[in-house]
Amino acid sequence: MARSTYYACVARMNRPDPDAALKEQIQAIYDEHDGNYGYRRICDQLVNQGIRVNHKKVQRLMGELGLKSTFRPVRTRKYNSYPGKGSHVAPNLLDRQFTADQPNKKWATDITEFKVCSQKLYLSPVLDLFNGEIITYTLGARPTYKLVSTMLDQALERLTPGDDLLLHSDQGWHYRIEPYRETLVANHITQSMSRKGTCLDNSVMENFFGIMKSEFLYKRTFATVEQFERELADYMEYYNCKRIKSKLNGRSPVHYRLQLQAAA
Repeated sequence: MARSTYYACVARMNRPDPDAALKEQIQAIYDEHDGNYGYRRICDQLVNQGIRVNHKKVQRLMGELGLKSTFRPVRTRKYNSYPGKGSHVAPNLLDRQFTADQPNKKWATDITEFKVCSQKLYLSPVLDLFNGEIITYTLGARPTYKLVSTMLDQALERLTPGDDLLLHSDQGWHYRIEPYRETLVANHITQSMSRKGTCLDNSVMENFFGIMKSEFLYKRTFATVEQFERELADYMEYYNCKRIKSKLNGRSPVHYRLQLQAAA
């Protein structure tokens, strides 16, 4: 090695790291989101904080820090509540158009099943297709109609006069019985249902269940069902208010909605 090369290397080693502050911010974002963010979403979050940096640089610095996204997609176990023939089936009016140009225009709902502390639990959320926000949810030990009716009553509180809402679900028995349908009619809500055996017709809900289970359910341990309920509430708030999405221009669902309403 040439003498000049040696001293040039020594000089570089003695210089402070010019990216030290940026690395600290990358590490802080990574830790805040429990390792679920990869370099692209960390880059988006830095932009939200007023720091414009190339995503390739973020990727390189994460490599130097030994940071990798721990998010791994999982196949969700779908709760099957199809009752067979003989009851009302609404047409598939949503037709896989999983976008909306304003809140409370298109909602989707479904039920998923999982186990916590050796006990089966059932989660029934409703999601706004405008921004992917979870409007409300219910959790129960049994898949009764009250699980869905309570969820629906809570969701209806979000509606405002003049909303023209379409509510999509699968063909589960909860969504085919008279009380559910009558509630929709009374609130001037149009009902839509997936085709039989076609889970892609409601893939937006399957996607949410996969994210929730990957980021929350399968990464933690719970001593009691009560602990799970508390931490699920925290996760839902995080999902709505902090977890950014690329399709929302690097905004969280709530931030995106509030930004639109402020501009209107």
